[in-house]
Amino acid sequence: MISLVWSPQMELGVPAMDTAHKAFFEELAQIAAAPDDQFGAVFFMLVAKLERDFEAEEELMEQINFPALNSHREQHARILSGLHHVVPQVMNGEIAAGRRAIELLAEWFMMHLTTMDLALAVALDLGAMQGMAGADAGGNAISVRPERALVRHGL
Repeated sequence: MISLVWSPQMELGVPAMDTAHKAFFEELAQIAAAPDDQFGAVFFMLVAKLERDFEAEEELMEQINFPALNSHREQHARILSGLHHVVPQVMNGEIAAGRRAIELLAEWFMMHLTTMDLALAVALDLGAMQGMAGADAGGNAISVRPERALVRHGL
């Protein structure tokens, strides 16, 4: 299984995204360590949280006219579909299936972070440099650190 320990090297330079990603990683570690009798409840909460988080991220991408919105949204839909297929199994006591889904989710997340979310972070950085910052689901401006992110992204 992939290590579920957050590292500063995983930061993309967009504080709102970095905070959300770190919290997600911590949630994955907590659910992986959950006892079987509590696993179902935390699994369902994680799926619901992902639905909300993905929706907020997609709204942000719409606000900035992110060119890769459709492919990014498709990745979100595929992972949610996979998780939704596992929910009935977990409900029927097949905790091993849910634990395997969490392992796969962690692997997917690392790929998603270093590809799709990195591209979004670069777009947000460039937008901020041009005075076109987005807003989160609550309407708060997304803060970026372009001087750090540009170096991190190799620009």
